[in-house]
Amino acid sequence: MTSSGRPHNKVLWSLGFCDCLSDMKICCIACWRPCITFGRITKIVDKGSTACGASAIIYILIKVLIDCPSFYSCFYRTKMREQYMLKGGGCGDCMLHCCCEICALTQEYRELKNRGFDMSIGIWHANVEKNQGLAMAPVLEKG
Repeated sequence: MTSSGRPHNKVLWSLGFCDCLSDMKICCIACWRPCITFGRITKIVDKGSTACGASAIIYILIKVLIDCPSFYSCFYRTKMREQYMLKGGGCGDCMLHCCCEICALTQEYRELKNRGFDMSIGIWHANVEKNQGLAMAPVLEKG
């Protein structure tokens, strides 16, 4: 256990990085409108403190200005990974977003969905009530 009371063991993502095509609907949204996917992810990762639309607009502005929104989105992957004690690393998070933003966003979106979040709700408090806080805890590996 760490000083914060959390176990040291990191868990695997519920699906692989290249499994984005196994859910074509989410993959297509991430491909054609990554700002929407990213906005929904940030709403959950920030526990409702960031508006979905605000994150989407920032994502679009970065895309328009420097054509590299992965510099912004990779930080949310790191934040999400740390919250849910998922395996990976900071530098690797940025590399994944730089190499394949669509796969990274799809994996993050589906990870949150697999943890019980209704990504279409867009309201943090509704997700907390729906899951009674259970989806926020890390999933520990068995064995």
